[in-house]
Amino acid sequence: MSGHTYRTIDVPVAGGALRVGVWDPEGPATADLLVVHGVTASHLAWPFVVDRLPGVRVIAPDLRGRGRSNAIAGPAGMTAHATDLAAVLDALGVERTVLVGHSMGAFVSVVFAHLHPERVSRLVLVDGGLPLDVPAGLDADELVSRILGPTAARLSMRFASLEDYLGFWRQHPAFRSDWTPELERYLAYDLVPDGDCFRPATSYATTAEDTIDMNPGTALPAALARLRHPTVLVTAPRGLLDEEPGLYGPQHLQKLLAAYPAVEHVAVADRNHYTIVMSERGADAVASVIERELEAVAAQASSPTLR
Repeated sequence: MSGHTYRTIDVPVAGGALRVGVWDPEGPATADLLVVHGVTASHLAWPFVVDRLPGVRVIAPDLRGRGRSNAIAGPAGMTAHATDLAAVLDALGVERTVLVGHSMGAFVSVVFAHLHPERVSRLVLVDGGLPLDVPAGLDADELVSRILGPTAARLSMRFASLEDYLGFWRQHPAFRSDWTPELERYLAYDLVPDGDCFRPATSYATTAEDTIDMNPGTALPAALARLRHPTVLVTAPRGLLDEEPGLYGPQHLQKLLAAYPAVEHVAVADRNHYTIVMSERGADAVASVIERELEAVAAQASSPTLR
């Protein structure tokens, strides 16, 4: 596995400062990679993937309203997150990058690529980024419940201690066979004080705002209508509760791939929506796709006929 040195920086954005995790490789970086986490996650969702990318500097922000970016004032939404990503690239001197998004981060990535096309070379969308199969006309709470279910309900819960929180997650079906020290660090980072107890860092209000924007909102349809970058969609067969089908059921996925024929599809077997990035087997598959995309960028840069 690769060797990286982990650090964090704070990047000024509208309403506050965005916490950003940076994994610097041993020796000179061969490439930069921007990775974007899901709706209630943080940048610490990515260590398994980082560990499989030797030589690559990996940049992973806590999106506004999550992790240590949870105190940022002002609205969220796909466009706000995309603007924050541009600030992150500016702060780290990155002109153009392969962009990888998981879950909601994939939707943010599509919108970012639309608004800042010159900053993106290729897109990797991990179990997100293309429209979900949800009925029209749902109100905010119905929409969040339909898509996130118990994941959203957890945001209103309070926990007496870290052990209490870890105990809650140990019973979660998504991780019963994939409990790791990396997962414990990710979960511990998510917990923030709330009076004499603790709560998840992400607020329900922020989650609802983003969920509405990435479904009946206008930013995603506009971005998908002008999807211009080479794009790979990587999907898991099981969902947030390790259930089948996952976020993209077979029939809905078939319709999407027909609607967006330029999007390449890679199916990852025997993983769920979480473990497609937060497990060794899931990270093996996702990192393999990322490495291939980075190699394609390097080949294009070195070949005058492909520029």
